Amino acid sequence: MVKVKALICPLDWGIGHATRCVPVILKLNELGFEVVVAASGRPLEFFRKEFPGIQYIDFPGVQIHYPKNNRIAIHLFKRLPGFLYSIWQEHRTLKKIAAQSGATLIISDNRYGCWLPQVTSVFITHQLNIQVPRKLRFIGRLINSINYRFINRYDTCWVPDFEPHKGLAGALSHPVQLPSNAKHIGILSRFSKRPYSSPISVQPEFDLLVMLSGPEPQRTILEEKILHQLVSINMQVAMVRGMPESDEAHVLDNRIHIFSHLDTAKLNDLINRSALVICRSGYSSIMDMVTLGKKAIFIPTPGQTEQEYLSHYLMEKKIYFSMRQDDFDLLYAIEMSKNFPGMVIQNNYKVLEEEIKALM
Repeated sequence: MVKVKALICPLDWGIGHATRCVPVILKLNELGFEVVVAASGRPLEFFRKEFPGIQYIDFPGVQIHYPKNNRIAIHLFKRLPGFLYSIWQEHRTLKKIAAQSGATLIISDNRYGCWLPQVTSVFITHQLNIQVPRKLRFIGRLINSINYRFINRYDTCWVPDFEPHKGLAGALSHPVQLPSNAKHIGILSRFSKRPYSSPISVQPEFDLLVMLSGPEPQRTILEEKILHQLVSINMQVAMVRGMPESDEAHVLDNRIHIFSHLDTAKLNDLINRSALVICRSGYSSIMDMVTLGKKAIFIPTPGQTEQEYLSHYLMEKKIYFSMRQDDFDLLYAIEMSKNFPGMVIQNNYKVLEEEIKALM
C-alpha cells in the first residue's frame, strides 16, 4: 500500500510551534502516514535533530522582525498589509511544495497560507480570540474577523486545549463562537508519551533551569538579563538557549551549565533534575510545564499580547508566578513562586488519533 503523505508546516517564530508538532508527527507515523516537514530556520534545525530519518523541505515563512522595545503588537499592526502579502506568497510557494512532495494532507501550525482546496488541510492554533493591545482595541473585531476568514479556508481547525472550564488557554481558545470547523483536541507537548507516563520524581540536581526561546532580539535580551543577575547568586543553574543550530555547551563559574540546545529526551531529563524552571509564557512552554508537572516562573515576551494574557490568566488562578521582563528580579521571583504550585494535566491523545483517522 502507498502511504499517505502528510506535509507538516509549523510557524517559524521561535521553535514552540515546531515542538508542539512532535506528538502530531509521532501519531501520524504510528498510523502509517509518511511525514514530510516544510520549515525554515530554527524550527527546521530542531526537526532535523528530532526526526533525522524523515524528508525535509526548506520553506521560509512570513518574515517578522521584532523591535527591541515592547511595542511588538503595534509594530506588527503597522506591517499588516505586508504580512497579508507574505501569506499570499507563502500560499503560492505551498502549491509547488505540495505538488513536488505529493502531499495528500497538509497540517499547518499557525501558518495562514498553508492550505489548498484540493488537499485536505488542517490548521492548528490556540489563538481563536486574538488579544490586541489596549491602544488598538477598536480594531479587535476586524483582526479576529480576518483570523476566522483564514481559519475557515481549512477543512479542520485543531485547538490544542481542553474544552471544559476554559481549558489551559482561557479566552484565547474559548471564544464566544467557535469556528464551525474547530475541535478541541487536548494539549500538545513533545514531552508526552503514549500511553501517558507520569513525570519521574528525582532529587533535583539544579536549583534552577532557564529555558530561553522565541524570536530575536528579545531572546538574547532576556538571556543577558538573567545571566547578569546569576553572577551574584550562589545557585546551581542550567540554561538552555533555544538555539538548535548549535550543539555548543560550556560551564560558567563551575555552577552555570549552558547548553545551546538539547533534544527532547535530554531536555526532559534536565527538567526532571531541576527544582524550578524559568521560561517564556509561550503556549507551547506552558503545555510542556503542565505535562511534566513542573513549578515554573513565566516571563512574557514584552509586547506579545498572547503571552502577556496567558501569564496573567495563570497567575490569577494561583498556578504559576509571572513577572515582566523589564522589572525582572530573580531572587524576588523565586521567593514569590513558592506560593504557586503549578499543575499536572494528562492527555492520552485519543481525540487527536480519532481526528487523524477521520481524515483518512
